[in-house]
Amino acid sequence: MTAQPLSPPRVPPAPVVARRRRHRGTVILPYALIAPAILVLGLVLGYPLVKLVLLSLQKFGLAQQFGTPAPFVGFDNYQQILTDPELYTVLVRTLAFCAVTVVLTMALGSLLALLAQRIHRFIRVTLLTMLLLVWAMPPVSSTVVWQWMFDSQYGVVNWLLTKLGADFQDHSWLDTQFSFFTVATLVVVWMGIPFVTFTVFAGLTQVPVEVLEAAQLDGANGFQRMRHVIVPFLKPVLLILTTLSVLWNFQIFNQIYVLQRAGGISRDTNLLGVYAYQVSIGQNRFDVGGAIAVVMVLLTLLLTGVYLRQMAKQEDQ
Repeated sequence: MTAQPLSPPRVPPAPVVARRRRHRGTVILPYALIAPAILVLGLVLGYPLVKLVLLSLQKFGLAQQFGTPAPFVGFDNYQQILTDPELYTVLVRTLAFCAVTVVLTMALGSLLALLAQRIHRFIRVTLLTMLLLVWAMPPVSSTVVWQWMFDSQYGVVNWLLTKLGADFQDHSWLDTQFSFFTVATLVVVWMGIPFVTFTVFAGLTQVPVEVLEAAQLDGANGFQRMRHVIVPFLKPVLLILTTLSVLWNFQIFNQIYVLQRAGGISRDTNLLGVYAYQVSIGQNRFDVGGAIAVVMVLLTLLLTGVYLRQMAKQEDQ
């Protein structure tokens, strides 16, 4: 038997090699484009977060600000705050405030979006422009405006209620817990409505007119069309808006802090962000305040996980 000569290895054609290189470059390109953004976020957010965690594991008070080394105490700061009933009181108050403001923001913002869809074009443009100006106003500036509106001596709210016959002369809206959070809720909801209105209005423009007309021909009234046609189409948008509103309102700081500085009560109106600030800055307990801030970050990450899960579901659909 004669040995068969070995055949030379097959070399893929040049076009195949070029396609493979292009495919490899296509796979790598997205990661190369987002790498600078990830690097910047890692430096801007990662470094302060690591420092915060280290601070929460140390004994860091007023003496450490003047150069005294901070001793490592492990999880003593966390044990201290987790056994403090005030933390749970503030947490429940924060969750309740967040729930009320989110419900009101979503309801009023959605109603304004429905109204904007049905009014005359000129009025709609005027309404959306006004909402845009509200949205563009800085939180501290808008809170100061509301603070002066509810001022006990010069506020327009007390003046108007007094003109209508109610006894609100020199009435202070920030002296009691209920009235304080009434003003704070108005401020937060007023600032959150524009984003919800714009987003829901954009979603309403994507609802097929043919489906609405078919439902109307089948005898569905306005409420039924809203429930069975419009809401299912807007469900992804509403879920994402609700999750984002929860994230934002859970971390409220500026509005509560400004109202407290304007003469409002502090201890009974603290939310989680303001409570961490007062413990660390006001009481010079930076280690305990850092532990509270870490707990707040963990809760925010939990809420962010819910948001990302909703985003993943929408992509799958």
